[in-house]
Amino acid sequence: MVIKIECNYLAIAFYAKMRYNIICEFFIQKGMIKMKKVLNVITVGMLMAACFTGCGVPKNSVHNADDLKGKVIGTQLGTTGYIFAGDVEDAKVEGYNKGADAIQALKQGKVDAVIIDSEPAQEFVKKNKGLQILPDVFAEEEYSIAYKKGNDELGKKIDGAITKLKENGKLDEITSHWIGNAPDHVSYVPDKNIERSEVLVMATNAEFPPYESMDKGEIVGIDVDIMNAVCDELCMTLKIDNMEFDSIIAAVNSGKADVGVAGMSVTPEREKNVSFTQGYATTKQVIVVRED
Repeated sequence: MVIKIECNYLAIAFYAKMRYNIICEFFIQKGMIKMKKVLNVITVGMLMAACFTGCGVPKNSVHNADDLKGKVIGTQLGTTGYIFAGDVEDAKVEGYNKGADAIQALKQGKVDAVIIDSEPAQEFVKKNKGLQILPDVFAEEEYSIAYKKGNDELGKKIDGAITKLKENGKLDEITSHWIGNAPDHVSYVPDKNIERSEVLVMATNAEFPPYESMDKGEIVGIDVDIMNAVCDELCMTLKIDNMEFDSIIAAVNSGKADVGVAGMSVTPEREKNVSFTQGYATTKQVIVVRED
């Protein structure tokens, strides 16, 4: 007789009880173990075996954007992915402090899909076997730099620097080290010959490769390199303050940070609190699921 164990407590309890009765009777008849030891050791063992044998990660049920209806979607808190997921019909949205945590929840079967930016999605799929990115583009967006409302002087300076970096090809060069064919992840090196008079504090969330992530105790990535290049243009020294993503806007608003740079796109809700520069990168929101 084949018994299929479902991943629920009733099935596990039934299975453990049945196995317990059979094994317990055998050992007692043989006089090999006392009843108390059988109860303590075998019952616990059977319960654990039943759990590990019976519980599994469900098969992928999301094959396109339409399949997200009614599903559990994982996203990073405060991101546009979190906003977009909230618009999916009958879906339950699970927010995580880190994109990597949402990916782990997907692997464990706690969520059915993850909505996240395309470049981090590619990095996560490389490092986590059994995952795939669906061909459907969930949404397209542009990254910009956030600064405090009313600080238009700083905003104009940064805009001017970004324009110059676009025109001289430096922006594309920086990006090519992190995205594309065989990126070498070589960071931009600030010009040591520039005399710097002020400090620019950048709030970011170093959980968003290849735009910002931790490497040997240092925050590296596209956003860091772009802001170092911007600071070269403005004769400023860059200081980076790492924090939760959904704390960045508040940090800029309060003056704790001068700018927020963390793969951040412009949304009407964010524009109520901060101002934005011109865009410096274009990306898209994609859907990550378990492999079929």
